[in-house]
Amino acid sequence: MNSMTRFTGRSAACLALATAMGSLAVLTPLGSVGAETTAPPFVPQPDSAISDDDFGKVIRLGERIFRDTGAEARAFVGNDLRCTNCHLDRGRLGHSAPLWAAYLVYPAYRAKNGHVNTFAERLQGCFRYSMNGKAPPLGDPILVALETYAAFLAHGAPVGVKLPGQGYPKLTKPKGLDLAHGQEVYAAKCALCHGGDGAGQASPDGTVVFPPLWGARSYNWGAGMSSVVNAAGFIKANMPLSQGNSLTDAEAWDVAAYIDSRERPQDPRFTGDLAATRKAHHDSPYDFYGQAVDGMTLGEAAPPAGTVPH
Repeated sequence: MNSMTRFTGRSAACLALATAMGSLAVLTPLGSVGAETTAPPFVPQPDSAISDDDFGKVIRLGERIFRDTGAEARAFVGNDLRCTNCHLDRGRLGHSAPLWAAYLVYPAYRAKNGHVNTFAERLQGCFRYSMNGKAPPLGDPILVALETYAAFLAHGAPVGVKLPGQGYPKLTKPKGLDLAHGQEVYAAKCALCHGGDGAGQASPDGTVVFPPLWGARSYNWGAGMSSVVNAAGFIKANMPLSQGNSLTDAEAWDVAAYIDSRERPQDPRFTGDLAATRKAHHDSPYDFYGQAVDGMTLGEAAPPAGTVPH
């Protein structure tokens, strides 16, 4: 039997959260695991280590869902994003909220929904917010496959320590955000791939090659990537694609602010009162929901949340 066929100890307990990259929603720990202890860099095992049995089939299904989410989990996806847009290299790359690091820190308390979340519940949030879709029910084969793929990637990683590359980098907060400068950075560094209108780009057959960063087909206002803090860290470490850490911190902050000050689908937690929803879920100077930008209040004309057109 391949060593990955079964898990023991802490890994088995966790077998029981992708954005954004999001935003992919952001798959980072919100508890206190390993706050002061760090470990050497972790490298997830290669695909060749996947067992050739029924367990391995589920790992491979999870990888396919992660890589081509709209095609493999179409009943739960309401936009043009896929897990790998925010969790690069199929969830393997450090500093892009890698899946292997996220798997190790759940169950964890999340202030976002006010209770301890299992890893499967964290994945549900990714579908609801980053994918602007609906959450697969607990135990659904989609969630089981994604969790199994995450367990495969995390196999052999130490537990109870902060792993290098976990989550997105936390940049020193700036004195202010410059949207005009962010627009300039976007035009120079981002528009070639994501389009001047932020709608992304597709191949002639309709396959999305570069994801939309705002608008009706992007992540909604509830996604982790709608926070400028998360977006700036992701952009600094990973963008432009294959040119991570080429932007200054100021460029990363300002272009993240420009992107996250564009309209996008409504927050699924919207109560019908924009100010009340902002106060409850977006009360931060690094969150533009409910704020006036270019003469319009963001969220007021937001496309609907949870749109699953299939």
